[in-house]
Amino acid sequence: MFLDLIRRRNPMLIEQSIALHQTGKLPANTYVIDLDAVENNARHIANVAGKFGLKTYAMTKQMGRNGSFCRAVVKGGIAKAVAVDMECARATRRAGMGLGHIGHLVQVPRFEADAAASFAPDHWTVFSLDKAKEAGEAAHRLGRTQAILARLVAEGDRFYRGQEGGLPAGDVLSVADAIDAMPGARFAGITTFPSQLFEHASAKVMPTPNLATLERAAEALAKAGRTGIEINAPGTTSAEILPMLASAGATQIEPGHGLTGTTPLHAVQDLPEIPAVVYLSEVSHSIGGEAFCFGGGLYIDPVFPDYSVRAIVAREPTVSETALAKVDIPAPASIDYYGMIDASGAVQPRCGDSVVFGFRPQAFVTRAYVAGVSGLSHRNPVVETIYDAHGHPADWPV
Repeated sequence: MFLDLIRRRNPMLIEQSIALHQTGKLPANTYVIDLDAVENNARHIANVAGKFGLKTYAMTKQMGRNGSFCRAVVKGGIAKAVAVDMECARATRRAGMGLGHIGHLVQVPRFEADAAASFAPDHWTVFSLDKAKEAGEAAHRLGRTQAILARLVAEGDRFYRGQEGGLPAGDVLSVADAIDAMPGARFAGITTFPSQLFEHASAKVMPTPNLATLERAAEALAKAGRTGIEINAPGTTSAEILPMLASAGATQIEPGHGLTGTTPLHAVQDLPEIPAVVYLSEVSHSIGGEAFCFGGGLYIDPVFPDYSVRAIVAREPTVSETALAKVDIPAPASIDYYGMIDASGAVQPRCGDSVVFGFRPQAFVTRAYVAGVSGLSHRNPVVETIYDAHGHPADWPV
């Protein structure tokens, strides 16, 4: 979905991924990140957010919490992360980021609450009063008062299957009072996910009913005399949608794919954020009119309808149309040991050729490497880091 966009807007990333692979500096099965582009993208988002008074927390799971990616985001002006789970919190802290938000999407397990509290997050999201109590007690043991965000839900709100949960929006006043009464806890605001989504029919990012739920809850809280309420509004975030979020009363945003220019909106519009990531593989072997390339990160985020997958297959740096070949990706129910390249056409893959895809990654759910490369904007590429998909330095090439 993003390969043609990257060929046009960031060809150096493709070309240098091939060059670095062919000189043994990058392994197959690697998400390759253009750190210069990430820094510039982060700076643009941070600058626009600043104009609207929005706090910005970076979501790093898509890039596997890679350390150099995190540092590029910080250099671009976004100093704190949102941790989708506890591993995210640990990895971003190791990379030197502050922790702006924890507990969303994944609640903090009971026996990890003390660890989460020790990270001193700015905000901690809870789906229930039981979880608020755990967060407050953990903070209280450290002599802290934890700012709590309540995830709200109302009839008609939209959630991805397996991500449901939250407190009744109609009870927000009693929820706020109950949290304030807990030792170590302070009601600080409200959140949901997703507050906006890309609509294929209109090719636009539109608010979900969830955002209206937050607006109504914020109005009720204000009428009750509560001030300084945080409204956390994540989902498909790029600089393009920040005016919409600000007008809805949002105070916090959480760009993820916006940092790499790979939101669905980037696939249909040339936005200021430059596409900054490719997936690099290598031809392993051929049989029966197909060449097989190594998998591990052949993940297609299901935000798009099914589409024909193509890749650049080459040994020399190129973004040429003549190097494009169709690739069959294993079904999600299968293990992606290999991708199958059509070798019946003009492209004749050879063992060891580089294979470059343009995916919308979720590296943390794969078994791929994640590499950060700096200097691409100056034609002087340097591989800064090669991590596993979970934010740890990889044992490669050992």
